[in-house]
Amino acid sequence: MRCEDPLFLTRRDVAELLTLDECIAAVHHAFRLHGQGLAARPGILGLHVDGGGFHIKAGVLPSARSPHPYFAAKINANFPGNPRIGLPLIQGVIALCDAENGAPLALMDSIEITIRRTGAATAVAAKHLAREDARVAAIVGCGNQGRIQLRSIAAVRPITQAFAFDENADRAAAFAPEMSAALGIAVHAVPNPALATTQSDIVVTCTPSRRAFLGREHVRPGTFVAAVGADSEAKQELEPALMAASIVVVDVLEQCATIGDLHHAIAAGVMTRADVHAELGEVVAGHKPGRTSDHQIIVFDSTGMALQDVAAAVAVYEKACAAGAGTRLHLNGRARTPWWLAPGIR
Repeated sequence: MRCEDPLFLTRRDVAELLTLDECIAAVHHAFRLHGQGLAARPGILGLHVDGGGFHIKAGVLPSARSPHPYFAAKINANFPGNPRIGLPLIQGVIALCDAENGAPLALMDSIEITIRRTGAATAVAAKHLAREDARVAAIVGCGNQGRIQLRSIAAVRPITQAFAFDENADRAAAFAPEMSAALGIAVHAVPNPALATTQSDIVVTCTPSRRAFLGREHVRPGTFVAAVGADSEAKQELEPALMAASIVVVDVLEQCATIGDLHHAIAAGVMTRADVHAELGEVVAGHKPGRTSDHQIIVFDSTGMALQDVAAAVAVYEKACAAGAGTRLHLNGRARTPWWLAPGIR
């Protein structure tokens, strides 16, 4: 379903329209299409500036409900000093367009989509790579991403207990009772990450760390590790030795070899691109196996694939059109004729 006019959707609009289950389903679909070769390879561009940086992620997906494919480009800014002046660490916009004729469909806030689609990717990976009986999770990094990561894991695995660590002990202390109440499970704040990871079946690292802190000795056999924090070449969470000792699945190989934890393992000389088991899309599509043993340590190097953003943005947009949500934008000055039927458009 498409709206007559382009839409503007705020963060609140996005949060009200997109449920976590819907986001997980959309992202799963995107990875499957990627693995089947039915979606063009996504693109990424990064630019560093004083105090932070910008990245643009763009991709195209066919539509399940429309004859027209969708294009989306996300422009995100990442400025580590922002929280000190009352601004979000990460903020930006997503532009959604008809990929057949280029007509703009929507402009929406990117914060909520970035948070949810990142958690959804971990859920998809955990569904295929974590043990089916995984019940204990460790979350390293207790911000908004830590919250959505735990919710996402609990949506696909029978989590009954979780451990939480953050360098800011107060943040972990607040995280534990909040998430315990939200999910109905026991969540414990711990004073160091090893106390969390060595007791867990699933480990998620979602920090801005620029130095590896998770080593082979910090995870037990059979663990699924989702490394979420390294989304630029300067960031690192996993020691190269842990990567080399694990089965490594990436979201996008080229991306992870450039900016993910894989990048550091390659730079250390302990891995090559050929050592990567699969892209997640290949596993979802059934072209490569997922977990084949309860003793395997499997690492998902998650740098954020543009198709996740496209899929989530499409889900938000189509729900907004059906619900009459959002603000209509009359970009061409006309509001009477649906823009995609206007003379000269097609």
